[in-house]
Amino acid sequence: MFATPEQFAATNKANIETVLTLANAAFASAERLAALNLNTARVFLEDGVANTKALMAVKDAQEFVTIQSTLAQPAVEKMVAYARSVYEIATQSQDEVSKLMEGQIAEVNKGVAEALDKAAKSAPAGSDVAVAAVKSAIAAANSAYDSMNKAAKQVAEIAEANVAAATSATVKAVGTAQKAGTKKAA
Repeated sequence: MFATPEQFAATNKANIETVLTLANAAFASAERLAALNLNTARVFLEDGVANTKALMAVKDAQEFVTIQSTLAQPAVEKMVAYARSVYEIATQSQDEVSKLMEGQIAEVNKGVAEALDKAAKSAPAGSDVAVAAVKSAIAAANSAYDSMNKAAKQVAEIAEANVAAATSATVKAVGTAQKAGTKKAA
């Protein structure tokens, strides 16, 4: 009924492996985010230099309006792509952590169930009701956790759909405004 030193060692080893897995996932996400940020900064710097050169070569107001309107759309599209990439990295990181935590919770539940079964075998007569009540409470807690987990996944899916719709609307709105600005200048 009591844990042995080997059981403590196995538990500690499993916990350390879990922490290392979480740390590796966090570092991988940070690495991807840093690479994205560096690449985005490089692209915006290069585009800024090219755009400045193009604007400096302008000869009249009509050409300025035309060039300015053609420069806006790609910049907005790149910002939307950047935001989408950050969102994807965050979502993937959250999924990795969720899967790991679900595995940990399953292991804890398995351990508790095994401990309850062992305790029930060595418990005095009449304690069946208490063991059944604890098992029922654990089942209810697991059911509540599963329900909350499913609800959180649905909220994440809705949020992802909303982000996709908002980014699409933003790109379309900028394109429409750009076309309207070009027509006014003409």
